[in-house]
Amino acid sequence: MRFHLAYFQISALLAGPLLASCNLQKDVDVKLPSYDSELVLECYLQNDALPSLTVTESVTYLNPNALPSVPTDVTVALTMPDGTVVPLGFSPNPQALLDTVLNEKFHTHIGSTPLVARPGDVFQITAFDTRGRRVTGTAIVPSNVAIDSVDYKFNDKTGNERKAYFLTNFRDPAAPGDTYRIQLHKGDPARGVLHRRPETDIFLEDRLNNGRNFTVGTSYRFFDGDTVTATLYHADQAFYRFRRSLNDARNANGNPFAQPSAIYSTVQGGIGVFTVLNFRRMTKIIK
Repeated sequence: MRFHLAYFQISALLAGPLLASCNLQKDVDVKLPSYDSELVLECYLQNDALPSLTVTESVTYLNPNALPSVPTDVTVALTMPDGTVVPLGFSPNPQALLDTVLNEKFHTHIGSTPLVARPGDVFQITAFDTRGRRVTGTAIVPSNVAIDSVDYKFNDKTGNERKAYFLTNFRDPAAPGDTYRIQLHKGDPARGVLHRRPETDIFLEDRLNNGRNFTVGTSYRFFDGDTVTATLYHADQAFYRFRRSLNDARNANGNPFAQPSAIYSTVQGGIGVFTVLNFRRMTKIIK
């Protein structure tokens, strides 16, 4: 056994220089199919807010230098529940991308009259350009689901280790198939913190808890004096699948061991999401 082991070691040492002298690299040119960009629409309607949305163009994944562009020839129209068609004018606000203090999000098109959106109302969106690309979508306003209460509890530690967890309580309606999104923001809501990255962002289904109380908690992560705002979104199934597919695609991006994941769109003729956000908020100071 010792003889054979030494033999294999010597053979490996002799083979090393031979392999090093060989060029094992071979360049292969792969011809990729042509890519036709699509319109990408992102629209979140809210009651008592100006209707706005963002329309960009998709780019090929294998072109790392390509950035999404904003087409200037897109016409957008919003159909109200009573059938009235309201045009949304092209009016980008690029300053929202640069100034994080602004209490607004980036948009390319916006209306002039605040929206009235009641539970059960149906809205439709249409966006088309001069190249013949056309995107459509339909969204129904979800029912109201209130936050019953928010609460917190400190651990038994002292000093900088003394922290509290946060609880959000609400009751799910009796009908099955409800989905939710809960966000927690830390800081004064009047200073635009609700448009920044949340401390917590959770998606829930009622499959195992239909018609019952939900209590959603966090880890010990808040300190004495923190102001925490809980936002409960009652979302439709289409928006829930869109957000889940978006998270799955992000997690799979660049991971050689992950299964590739496609984005689930809620619009037709393009890529993106069109939905109506129905939410309730409650703020509490931890003290």
